[in-house]
Amino acid sequence: MLDVRRMQVLRAVVSSGSMSAAAANLGYTPSAISQQLSALEREVGTPLLEKVGRGLRPTPAGSLLAERAGDIAALVSATEVELADISAGRTGRLRVRFFHTASVGLIPPAVARFRAENPDVRLDLRMQETQLLDDVAAGEGDLAVIVVGEEVPERRGVRLVHLADDPYRVVLPASHPAIAQERVELAALSGESWVNSAVTSGDICSVLLTDAYASAGFSPHVAVEADGSYSAQGFVAAGTGIALLPQLGLDVVHPGVRVRPLTKPEPVRHIYAAVRETVADQPAARAFVDALQEVARASGSA
Repeated sequence: MLDVRRMQVLRAVVSSGSMSAAAANLGYTPSAISQQLSALEREVGTPLLEKVGRGLRPTPAGSLLAERAGDIAALVSATEVELADISAGRTGRLRVRFFHTASVGLIPPAVARFRAENPDVRLDLRMQETQLLDDVAAGEGDLAVIVVGEEVPERRGVRLVHLADDPYRVVLPASHPAIAQERVELAALSGESWVNSAVTSGDICSVLLTDAYASAGFSPHVAVEADGSYSAQGFVAAGTGIALLPQLGLDVVHPGVRVRPLTKPEPVRHIYAAVRETVADQPAARAFVDALQEVARASGSA
């Protein structure tokens, strides 16, 4: 492997035209300069300088290394500036991953708040339904908004920050008699047809709803599987069935439905930010988590 410091010595010699001049500029002795260049030639395996009269000029290999040394110096200098900016929260990139319903009422306002205060930080935003925590642990993302069950997971290299407790609401057609109630008991809805938007078997939300139905003493008759909260509302409005949807997915409510709180039981999912430990204390990551928490508090879910 090439020694970068020796490459910088070569660059100084090529730029000044002699070892003595380079030694004076670098604060070395000419003997030390000669030793550094001899060691570099042994690493490269070919001469780097040749005598021309009283001076020196680089061989083709010497010219290449001197040029690359300049490139490296410029890159190191630019990297130092970028690192200082990142540490100060001025620039950089933050890779944020999130699930579908978080993209309705949580992520957009958090992004707006963050960008207003951090305009130079580039956000890489991606919605995905699986492997959110795994991607952060593997370094594929810097921060992910995830759903957590009753036990908060532990993952090496990942910091978990609570954002919100997100209760499920019952979504009913506008003509449904239960809309007259302030809170609706889940067991009273056992005979209804259901529109299900938690369609991934075994995931946290599906398990949460299955347990809620079981606690109310029934298994639902599912009329249709919807691919999102708003499409589920559309089916409810059309009279296909009723639905349980998380509050965060109800920032936009279909005009043909009514939303009511549940009781006995009220399913609640827990929303966390999973942040890679290596960036968790950087200003940009802290600012984005703060924005998420502010939005959650404003929505009454925190």
